[in-house]
Amino acid sequence: MIKSFKGQLADGAQDRIRLSTMKGNVGYQVKKFELMVTSPGTADVESCVKIFKVKQGTPDNLINFTDNELLAAGYTMDSGSVGNTRLPSTVIFDNEIINQDIFITNFAASGSAACNYYLELETIPLTEMGAEYTTIKDLRAKR
Repeated sequence: MIKSFKGQLADGAQDRIRLSTMKGNVGYQVKKFELMVTSPGTADVESCVKIFKVKQGTPDNLINFTDNELLAAGYTMDSGSVGNTRLPSTVIFDNEIINQDIFITNFAASGSAACNYYLELETIPLTEMGAEYTTIKDLRAKR
């Protein structure tokens, strides 16, 4: 089953997607992550949107694929100038299975604009042992 989430993040904002359950017997895996500027074609904007396993401090536009807390990263830009073509968003995500809350951040590299996101997570039933392993792994990442 696919669960979808959508939202709009202001520049420097962070959303929490609540996924944790009492037993942790449901895992989630990112299947789709898409970005769209809030007012296409009207302003010069660039946004870096990232998904993390743990709550972040101040959002930034630094992408480090060796960071084990990072689940996905996306970059989108648009121009308000006539004749300039909007580049497609670049999105990369990990196939890791998680069963705890996740956090989405937005950093506007230019334009101080909000950014829309659309996220699809595939639900994966976990055995009791799988739930324990995934929960412990996710909690260790929060240190």
